[in-house]
Amino acid sequence: MQTRIPASFSVIEDKEKTTLVCSGSWTIEYLHEVAEALEGLHPRSNVIWDIAAISDIDSSGVALWHMSNEAFKCQGYHYSTINAREEYTHLYRLLYPEPLHQEPPRTYPSWIYIIGQASYRIYTRLLSFLAFFGEAFVIFFYTLRYPHLIRYRSIGAHILETGARALPIIAISAFLIGVVVAYQSVVQLQKFGADIFIVDMIGISLTRELAPLITAIVVAGRSGSAFTAQIGAMKMTQEIDAMKTMGFDPFTFLVWPRVIALMIVMPLLIFFADMVGILGGMVIAATQSHLSFTEFLHRLQGALALKHYLIGIAKGPFFAFLIAFVGTYRGFQVSMNTESIGQYTTKSVVNAIFLVIACDALFSVLLTELKL
Repeated sequence: MQTRIPASFSVIEDKEKTTLVCSGSWTIEYLHEVAEALEGLHPRSNVIWDIAAISDIDSSGVALWHMSNEAFKCQGYHYSTINAREEYTHLYRLLYPEPLHQEPPRTYPSWIYIIGQASYRIYTRLLSFLAFFGEAFVIFFYTLRYPHLIRYRSIGAHILETGARALPIIAISAFLIGVVVAYQSVVQLQKFGADIFIVDMIGISLTRELAPLITAIVVAGRSGSAFTAQIGAMKMTQEIDAMKTMGFDPFTFLVWPRVIALMIVMPLLIFFADMVGILGGMVIAATQSHLSFTEFLHRLQGALALKHYLIGIAKGPFFAFLIAFVGTYRGFQVSMNTESIGQYTTKSVVNAIFLVIACDALFSVLLTELKL
């Protein structure tokens, strides 16, 4: 004679559903304990019966399902059944008119709810960033009071990583931007016989706007993402928790060395991008307009005012501050799984580039109003 396993079920709760995984023999002689358990069950969401592991069932088991479902309906929850065999469905139909599989109706949140939820999400994220920002500046002023806490070696290492090792990609990007701007300018200016003004176009547009912006975007993609990934990996491996346990402040060791290093190297990278971008423009001017390097540089001295160059360089620390702060902030948001590193690294790059472009637009409007 085959030994039967008493009826039982386990509850799996999540935000959207309550799954009842049933097993054993749901017959009249084995239902006493499971009936008491179901009577005291109070789910927090819609119920799904998973009955794949039920070995056999009779009308008493089906009646217990039905009574439990009626109780769930009185509590305001819908129910459905998965993995039901054909004989179970047939038996249920013989006893009750409604189908065994009852799917919950689809509900769509109202536009007020959607707007409110999005607003609250933005509000909480803004509060989180302001808390991070405020704590970082408290630590910054504390380290200014005690300069021996400043991590000079760490700052130097990040200057090397974010500055010197970024020169090749900055050079390629700036040179190509100079080539594109010069080539497109030549095509249009030749129609009016004003080839010489290509020097003005390249000199002013590159030094004032394009070189700082392109450099910041490249640095955001290269260094900003690296900051997020590095700090995120340290958080996943609980190195940051270990630092706090040993009395080391993460802002002193992880945030400010990166911010200071990037603010130091960004003006230098912009200067380098200016030179390489102008070189790219000179090459196109020489090949397309037959404007020699000597003539180009002589015209550049008169066309490029010092203020345009200084404005471009002055944008560097502001862009660097935004990139480094967003990168480190997103790194501290990484949770304890590998997928979050990729998610927050992507958010870091997108947020940093957006803030850099917005900051550059603000500078343009402000400086134009000041007639600079």
